[in-house]
Amino acid sequence: MSNENQFKFHINQAVVTRAAAELLTGTQIYAALRLHQLGDWGEICEEDRLANEDSLLNQGRLMSVFKTDAGTLFWIITEWDRSVTTVLLPEDY
Repeated sequence: MSNENQFKFHINQAVVTRAAAELLTGTQIYAALRLHQLGDWGEICEEDRLANEDSLLNQGRLMSVFKTDAGTLFWIITEWDRSVTTVLLPEDY
């Protein structure tokens, strides 16, 4: 069953930094990207959650924070124009 009709936005191009690709599995990346598109921003504070909700309406940048079961923290950032979504580790920023 597809969640595509529930997506808050579409990802045009997804990229993964080298460091993130070395630590995350494809399954982890794919699952997190889907959550990100559904508006599940992961482990962000309330202020950032509200900023994301505003960004959906006003074409701002979107950011999610996820953690693997092993404790690896990673971010997903979608640019304001939705042209690129990047999966990265905090130290890649």
